[in-house]
Amino acid sequence: MDIKQKFGIKIKELRKSKKLSQEKLANMAEIDRTYLPTIEKGERNVSIEVVEKLAKALDVKIKDLFDE
Repeated sequence: MDIKQKFGIKIKELRKSKKLSQEKLANMAEIDRTYLPTIEKGERNVSIEVVEKLAKALDVKIKDLFDE
């Protein structure tokens, strides 16, 4: 499993633990709603700006998105 897949799994776990839909999280993170599913599937090489937006929307530190 590569880092994109691990990152996507972590985003999905955090999103579900906070009972957020993909659309709701995408809106909170100010990213396109069609972009988030591809992140969660590990299909995207996410920029550091998007990582920061997701961390803020999920109310976690950036480093928490990379903890296994």
